[in-house]
Amino acid sequence: MAQARSSDPDSGPIKVGRAEAARWSGALDLLRLVRARPGVTRAEAARVLGVGSGTATEISSRLRALDLIAEHPAPPTGRGRPTSTLHAHPDGPLVAVVDIRQAEWRVAVADLEGTLSEPATGRHGSKRPEPVFAAVREAVEAIAARHGSRIRAVSVSAAATVRRGRIGQSSVLGWRDVEVAPLLPGVPQVIGNDATLAGLAEARLAHPGKSVLYLTIEVGIGGVFVDHAFAVTGATGAGGEFGHAPFGDPAVPCPCGATGCWDVAVDGRAVARLLGRPEPDDPRAYLIDALVDPGSRAAVEQCSASLGHGAAGLANILDPEVVSFGGLAPELRRAAPGPFAAAFEAGLMGFRRDDPPALIASALGPDAFLLGAAEAAFDVVLTEQSIGEWTAARFG
Repeated sequence: MAQARSSDPDSGPIKVGRAEAARWSGALDLLRLVRARPGVTRAEAARVLGVGSGTATEISSRLRALDLIAEHPAPPTGRGRPTSTLHAHPDGPLVAVVDIRQAEWRVAVADLEGTLSEPATGRHGSKRPEPVFAAVREAVEAIAARHGSRIRAVSVSAAATVRRGRIGQSSVLGWRDVEVAPLLPGVPQVIGNDATLAGLAEARLAHPGKSVLYLTIEVGIGGVFVDHAFAVTGATGAGGEFGHAPFGDPAVPCPCGATGCWDVAVDGRAVARLLGRPEPDDPRAYLIDALVDPGSRAAVEQCSASLGHGAAGLANILDPEVVSFGGLAPELRRAAPGPFAAAFEAGLMGFRRDDPPALIASALGPDAFLLGAAEAAFDVVLTEQSIGEWTAARFG
């Protein structure tokens, strides 16, 4: 998962003692529930959290007073005492989220409910990180100018391998060993691989409580295994680089430095290579065109079979309940369903064929990367430490 890193190491944290932590425990549980289930009723929240109605009322009242949640009357449902629905406070904490792709970047604001707003976009042709981050920084600073101390974290999704909070390598961007300087000094900043963050959002928002293998095709293929809301990313945060498993042709080199990577066996580069054509400048757009081009049919079928073969291998290894496909993966599967299905079934261990994992197209669409960045950001915001800092900053 994304690695949390303070962007102002000299300021020192505000100390939160045991009594204060205990005081915030129930409040944080309620805030996390509102984040996971916006509009949950106070009565249902009490049931889920295992507290009495009086306790739920006291906690929600305290959070309202701190501009952390808002309550609205719930529609009447018959007999019983009236209750209310719980939402993000209109003056509550926000996070700035960033998505950096092969040729463009996006910035937006996210609130407690996960609503994205104030989008800004820009294209870049640079293979150097400095001008890209200069443009992104300007957009993030504009957000901060509008919202001030309400911005509690900045979260960056990057089409790159992220290791210990740094961009270790990005084949599509041409970057290696990049330190991402604070976009808003003094505000906590997290950074994560784009597919990892998209998978985190997909698992939490569309399949809560389940083990999910997420696979997405953009330029290459990436993903993550999310086990009951926690992304499994290894010792340094660089795990989940499924595109660099040796599921491809062992004779084909990958820009990452390895050979035989799955990454170059399923996207527009693979289609072009199979057709005997030069590598396209925009592999994503090339694959989109190839999916509806009769002349590319055989190459598309081979890529779809590679997707099914690799998905089966990972299902054998990770034992997910759900395999979710994002980006162009659902379109590739739909363009050649027979080769995908045959390869997936053939690749599964025998005992799995009677009860295979569900294969589902992602529910989140093109905002998956920003939504995942928001998930990582609010993991930092919804802590005793951060809420204590919010209270001190807002109310003294």
